[in-house]
Amino acid sequence: MQKHKKITIAIDGFSSCGKSTLAKALAFELGYVFVDTGAMYRAVTLFCFRKGFVSKESVNQNAIIDHLNQIEIHFERNKETSKLEIYLNNEVVEREIRSLEISSLVSKVASIKEVRQKLVVEQKKMGEKGGVVMDGRDIGSVVFPDAELKLFVTASSEVRTDRRFKELLPTEPNITREEIRQNLEERDYLDSTRSESPLIQTEDAVVLDNSDINQQEQLELALELVRTRMHG
Repeated sequence: MQKHKKITIAIDGFSSCGKSTLAKALAFELGYVFVDTGAMYRAVTLFCFRKGFVSKESVNQNAIIDHLNQIEIHFERNKETSKLEIYLNNEVVEREIRSLEISSLVSKVASIKEVRQKLVVEQKKMGEKGGVVMDGRDIGSVVFPDAELKLFVTASSEVRTDRRFKELLPTEPNITREEIRQNLEERDYLDSTRSESPLIQTEDAVVLDNSDINQQEQLELALELVRTRMHG
């Protein structure tokens, strides 16, 4: 590998383990493109929820599949905050997709084969030239199986629950830690056991357990791994 060649970085892991936080920080430090695939699946779920195709009680897979061609997703940088925001059919939905309601439904929608096929095609296009940091649940196994660096990020259930609670509390003041813990456990199970592109730790992935380290320490560990891959 050439010394300054831009590489592809695939980050996988369970919900609320800090994947996106690490991916964003890495992309910023390296001048790479960051792609939050979880946000893409959340946006599709929001579309389906608004249409009445998915609820806690049911999932109308046929209706979802039939309407996939009506879903357009892209990212744009907010000129005021400089943060990337996700657009669903030209509407900014960054806040809406983060609700616990959408969180409780996203694994059901993401398990549908045709949904994953549609988004994987788009994700591959985003990273085909390298210089990308992408996080999700099947990035190292399906989207970029040949990525030069694969990270599997994890943290204890208690740490993840606490992080998610602090994230949601400002917008959902009645939320409880127990609701969040149950939601995370359900999503972990669904993501790991679905038949289509389940969450797995690939053999060539480096595990980063951030239960007892801060964001800066995790970033430094990841950057050292990046340097090894770029200069190796």
